[in-house]
Amino acid sequence: MAQHSTIVILDFGAQYTQLIARRVRELNVYCVILPCTAAWEKIQACAPHAIILSGGPASVYDAGAPKAAPEIFQAGVPVLGICYGLQYMAQQFGGVVRGAGQREYGRARMEILETEPLFTGLPAEQSVWMSHGDSVEKLPEGFRVLARSGEVVAAIAHPGAGMWAVQFHPEVRHTEHGRQILANFLFNICKLRPDWTPDAFVGEQIERIRATVGPSGRALCALSGGVDSSVAAMLVHRAIGDRLTCVFVNNGLLRLREFEKVQQNLRQRLGLNLIGVDSEERFLRRLEGVSDPEQKRKIIGAEFIAVFEEEARKLAGAAGAPEFLVQGTLYPDVIESVSVHGPSAVIKSHHNVGGLPEKMGFQLLEPLRLLFKDEVRRIGLELGIAEELIWRQPFPGPGLAVRILGPVDREKIELLQRADDIAGEEIKRAGLYRSLWQSFMVLLPVRSVGVMGDFRTYGYTAVLRAVQSEDGMTADWARLPHELLEVISNRVINEVPGINRVAYDISSKPPATIEWE
Repeated sequence: MAQHSTIVILDFGAQYTQLIARRVRELNVYCVILPCTAAWEKIQACAPHAIILSGGPASVYDAGAPKAAPEIFQAGVPVLGICYGLQYMAQQFGGVVRGAGQREYGRARMEILETEPLFTGLPAEQSVWMSHGDSVEKLPEGFRVLARSGEVVAAIAHPGAGMWAVQFHPEVRHTEHGRQILANFLFNICKLRPDWTPDAFVGEQIERIRATVGPSGRALCALSGGVDSSVAAMLVHRAIGDRLTCVFVNNGLLRLREFEKVQQNLRQRLGLNLIGVDSEERFLRRLEGVSDPEQKRKIIGAEFIAVFEEEARKLAGAAGAPEFLVQGTLYPDVIESVSVHGPSAVIKSHHNVGGLPEKMGFQLLEPLRLLFKDEVRRIGLELGIAEELIWRQPFPGPGLAVRILGPVDREKIELLQRADDIAGEEIKRAGLYRSLWQSFMVLLPVRSVGVMGDFRTYGYTAVLRAVQSEDGMTADWARLPHELLEVISNRVINEVPGINRVAYDISSKPPATIEWE
């Protein structure tokens, strides 16, 4: 197995930690995120070539403030602190951190005092993104100031000890030259090789899958027709060939005509061995009367596993039933479902992560578990998957169950399917589909009075949700043209009896989530 240059990112609970990882990966350097509380042995096992300390919401002088293993500063590898990471580094070496008179949040002008090597090739003044309420009042011995933002220390270093730190966030797009600052750290200071590429990933994952499944093992793949499960299936198919059987389950919560269209695409375009299982009745029966979104997710996750176990038993022959279940789980799914990164909070459980039952008859095979969506798309192109499938917008595993607020029934499913189909058709016609991370309709458990012709109506409210994002971790609502909103609203109200009101969701993530449940 090839050995990559590896960065360990220690998470102190920042909302931007995952963005640090994405930026490092974009520069073709492999990285892993560990909780700041990780034991030194676990950090050391990653064989890090450098360590990055993330930001975080705490103050370093608070009782119970997050701390890391002291060995990280004695490992002989460069360390970069970001925001809380800078303050933590300063405090650990005897500096003084105090609460600032006023919290600094948003864009700030930074003046660079010392260019080499962290700010090589950058202008003396630039715009950076700050998010802090504390600042360094007194530097530790041996450290020097590299940059300031007004009176605030914006960057420090102790080159002899391999310590570098910035008060701002180079990982966010709002920092004018953030990408170059990270590149300078990785390549000028750490002397790393940019060897984390789609081609390398594909080869290594195929080797790893073969080693895991073994020469005679068999696998089932939970296919949804989306890019994640399709790429996961193709990787496993490349590794074990016809010992992989893909199963596409109709849970009754798919988009309009999706059960038929997905099967056709995956068989004809990817050449996968695919079984379509129509389980609509059993899923809707289990969901009857259920309003709580977490309960919906867990019911759907458990029912999916039950269906796959039944299909595995049907496939069992002389070689026995398939032992492995392939899923297209991504890193954001894991991050949002399980609080594995120190102080980070659980947002919601995903049906294929937090929603899985504790006991099941499979070993999970998740070749994309540590990847972000943009990386998965790059891998998909490397595997030769058609762009139409690669750029298909994400669709939640629980399907329309988390886009119908309150209890789910056939009437609401049919209303939402038709409304969602109209919205998708018009967004594609306007040429905006690929520029959006997700665009879909939501059905509210709200009925209101309307007038159509000379008649009174009492129908449901549908909400259009369209967002732009890079990885789903954060998102901004899309500024769709008013003319497009008008066309979608008119068509839905006129063509979908039962819906008499359409609204547009203009909330971003955070504080909202992309899906409504």
